[in-house]
Amino acid sequence: MREAFANYINGHWVEPKTDNRHQRENPGNTDEIVCSFPDSGAQDVADAVEAAAEAFESWRFVPAPRRAEVLFRAAEIMAARKEDLARDVTTEMGKVLKEARGDVQEGIDMTYYVAGEGRRMWGQTTPSELPDKFNMSVRQPHGVVAAITPWNFPIAIPCWKLMPALVTGNTVVFKPSPFSPLSAHNLVGILEEAGLPPGVVNLVFGGNEAGAALVEDPRVVMVSFTGSLEVGREIGTYCGRNNKRVHLEMGGKNAILILDDADLELAVEGAVWSAFGTSGQRCTAASRMIVQSGIAPAFTDELVRRAQALRLGDGLDATTDMGPVVNMQALGKIGRYMEIGSDEGAAIACGGMRASGDGLDNGYFFQPTVFTNVRPAMRIAQDEIFGPVTDIIRCGDLEQAIAINNGVQYGLSSAIYTRDISKAFKAMERMTTGIVYINAGTIGAEVHLPFGGTRGTGNGHREAGQAALDSYSEWKTVYIDYSGRLQKAQIDRLEGDRG
Repeated sequence: MREAFANYINGHWVEPKTDNRHQRENPGNTDEIVCSFPDSGAQDVADAVEAAAEAFESWRFVPAPRRAEVLFRAAEIMAARKEDLARDVTTEMGKVLKEARGDVQEGIDMTYYVAGEGRRMWGQTTPSELPDKFNMSVRQPHGVVAAITPWNFPIAIPCWKLMPALVTGNTVVFKPSPFSPLSAHNLVGILEEAGLPPGVVNLVFGGNEAGAALVEDPRVVMVSFTGSLEVGREIGTYCGRNNKRVHLEMGGKNAILILDDADLELAVEGAVWSAFGTSGQRCTAASRMIVQSGIAPAFTDELVRRAQALRLGDGLDATTDMGPVVNMQALGKIGRYMEIGSDEGAAIACGGMRASGDGLDNGYFFQPTVFTNVRPAMRIAQDEIFGPVTDIIRCGDLEQAIAINNGVQYGLSSAIYTRDISKAFKAMERMTTGIVYINAGTIGAEVHLPFGGTRGTGNGHREAGQAALDSYSEWKTVYIDYSGRLQKAQIDRLEGDRG
């Protein structure tokens, strides 16, 4: 075991008020304990929120370019330690090392990007309708932000939340998933090293008790949450009832549309990467393949062949294609959906069970799985399974494919493979997801564009890009009247004005 972690509150690593601790195991080898971390309680959360509230009164007045300089230094440190950070990601949550490097790089990219925004958080200046008057709008921070993050991108997603929150002048209490404590510890340590003042970011480890206490603390004015639809709805309900700002990023049931005129090899490559990358544990994973009938037999055969050829194993092994799922609960959930799909009449073309042998018995490995004979209304085609499982759903034409794509409760990412530009543009216009890819899979977001979805995926806010600043700041409109007299806006119109 590497070490026993403490919480980080007001610039100090402090032991929790509770005696409860958890151990995080390596999901690829459960005999290896990665670290121990606190199961913090309500008092630990209250201490962290108090520190954040006090720090806000000074941090908000630090000029944004100076706040950004801290983030830039953090990005530089992250870049220098990329390999070590990536290896820790793989060890604690299982994704293969090349994907872990991508996770860390996305965090680096986001931190650099947001650091640049410190010098250009644009507002508006507009002409006034009255003489001798100047109008403008400026951003101001909310206050104490709760950042509650999942385990599947333990560097990237915290950076999506923490960095724009900080550059806009907020302070943060960060509660990571219990399944990715090591990366959270690493990230906060880097921010401390980069010179972030005490109390500006506070790290509290824990589970449901800590999460609930953080959401419900009245000093927390905004909650940013990425996780399941069920928990997100509970948080949204509470925040709505108590007039808290809330930013939700939840599930996905993403689809790739493959038309008869698609480049078959390219479509299969995109499907394999989108369905089985990170063992299917991405909110953007392609768990549905909506395939036009003419190309369906060849596409299905090739997808199954490629899925069966994937090598499972330790993510630190360069020959591994797919790592484990995150824990035993995930393994059990995926297994139950094998029964659900079979009971609904779907066929398992490959996979369908826990992987064993070849050194896999001590890890949470599940075989890459392809369901065929799937109808759009089946639960396996509607529910987010969050594992290496995808469905083949046949369709007759583009219109039917788009209808199937849109016919789920989620709306995060979708993709289409076609050589017909008119069909590509029609799909781009009519697919009701927050992200659309043309001739690429459903994963691969870039940090300078908005990330988020529709329907059950989110509540309208977006991560990344300029849109992230809107989540973590609010507008203040300023009117400067230098006329030396009372002007009454619309009432005080110049003589001869019409209207």
